Amino acid sequence: MVDGRLRKVCGHWVAAFTAALLTCLLCAPAHGAVGVILNESLDTSVARITGSGHSAVYLSNICPETPIKLRLCHAGENGSVISNYTTLGEDQPYEWNVVPLNVYLYGVEDAHYRPLFGSPELKALLEERYREKHLAGYCESESCRTSNKAEWREMVGATLERSMYVFVIETTRAQDLAFIADFNSGPNENHFNGMTRNCADFTRRIVNTYFPGATKGDYINDFGMTSPKAIARSFSHYAHHHPEAAFRVYHYAQLPGGIKRSTPARTGTEQLYRSKKLLLPMALFAPHELPFFAASYVLTGRFNPEREMEHHPSPQATAAQYQIQQAKAENDEDRVDQLEMAEAGDRARVLGTDDEWQQYRRQFDSIIGDAIRNEVIPEREYLTRMLKRLDDAGAPVVDDNGALWLESTGSDYNFRVGLSANNIASPASDPQLAYIMMLARAAYVLKSPKHHRETMAEFRGDWEMLKAGRIRAAKSTSPGHVLPDSRRLATASGGR
Repeated sequence: MVDGRLRKVCGHWVAAFTAALLTCLLCAPAHGAVGVILNESLDTSVARITGSGHSAVYLSNICPETPIKLRLCHAGENGSVISNYTTLGEDQPYEWNVVPLNVYLYGVEDAHYRPLFGSPELKALLEERYREKHLAGYCESESCRTSNKAEWREMVGATLERSMYVFVIETTRAQDLAFIADFNSGPNENHFNGMTRNCADFTRRIVNTYFPGATKGDYINDFGMTSPKAIARSFSHYAHHHPEAAFRVYHYAQLPGGIKRSTPARTGTEQLYRSKKLLLPMALFAPHELPFFAASYVLTGRFNPEREMEHHPSPQATAAQYQIQQAKAENDEDRVDQLEMAEAGDRARVLGTDDEWQQYRRQFDSIIGDAIRNEVIPEREYLTRMLKRLDDAGAPVVDDNGALWLESTGSDYNFRVGLSANNIASPASDPQLAYIMMLARAAYVLKSPKHHRETMAEFRGDWEMLKAGRIRAAKSTSPGHVLPDSRRLATASGGR
């Protein structure tokens, strides 16, 4: 009876959370939408120096017919992401690929099966699954199938390896149809050039097809190039001047797990201004130019995506801001007060308040204390190493339905625990490990800076699942239930 109620609670949480996502970005609005995606920077290749991140385009009402052909979305589909890279690595040198939105964000077609944690092994599993299901005929060569430099992989489960912001305004069906016709009929041949035809230039080309002049480069702060952050900045400025655009900004945080954390995307002068590893060489070899670069960034190049998201977390909040301006111009103080209260409430619903976050931290401290006293975990610091230990002790697998699991491999400690939002609390998922993993997820979110944590709207759902998992784990230790202990997992995977 208790298990049945817990499954019902967790099922309601998954349904409610998925509905909330669909209400926001994952559901195509009535008129469609186009969005500039600003991906944070990875510590790989030239990004280690430039810190520029990556740019892509979200299309709410356009879906893939194939990875290289567009069509209008059918009922129930959630849009797509289209992007280009230095090389997609496929059998032909395509300029761009398009993937379903859920595949881009989470690596799975159905948001119910989205992973709650990330690891290099899980990312590789999702990439291979996508290749087998969707890239037949496009990725048959040995290099495409096996090379990590084949950048079609970057379009599968992007949130496993980096955080991102999506800057969105509405489009019309006529605009979407015109774009589909234009891109389907045009050549899809790669001519990538870091100076003049990079990913940000590709985004600018698409967005300006919809809204001429909406995006542009910042050639002073990016030394003659176009950067992803400059495109996001100019697009936001365009949206500010068009109240009818229903502007909003969404944030998708990198999943907790064993993949190195991404870093905020930067423009050229910002990287010189903030990067210690570049500042010293510039001071030594270009001492006269350095003050100019710093002044250029401070005076003309500043743009904070997190702050932009805080100001525009929803179309309703943006609309309220315009109405507040009108009410102030009319000296209607009562209406200003009403609108400001409504705007603050909408912002708190999505982002939470400092007090709300602090309240969750206090409650979590109490839960952690109980978990230590009950020997669920040996100490609080154990949670920071838990996910790495799980990766060492097990391997991710995907079942026929698309749900993700972590299963033990070869040790004397056998376990199976869900990694997806819809199965971590399922009867087949180890109750104690599932609870510890949810503790680790909550610990990560509550200690992370804003640009690395999920929104409060998402965390409230995590919290309900954590509470349900706590009850389920406690029940599993009652007489008649023999389940593995977290200390044994630590030993099996080489921990303390």
